Amino acid sequence: MTPASDPERTLGVIECFTAVVRHCPKGPARAVAESALATVERDGAPVLPEQAFRVLSALRGWQGERASQVKRSLETFLASGAK
Repeated sequence: MTPASDPERTLGVIECFTAVVRHCPKGPARAVAESALATVERDGAPVLPEQAFRVLSALRGWQGERASQVKRSLETFLASGAK
């Protein structure tokens, strides 16, 4: 198993957004993640917490190993109080 495919590894926020776009079967969640990526590209790091919350909120119902990794990673980021 490569480090990138380790389901226990905590992902970075942008990695999470990208994983949602590439792997989540739910179109609305993918659209929120695409919007989040565009917003971060436009406005920079200060918008990461808000965008992470939006993406995490859109992931209800997505299940599986990758989903768990993404959700856990976003929850960890938000719990850290990152600004």
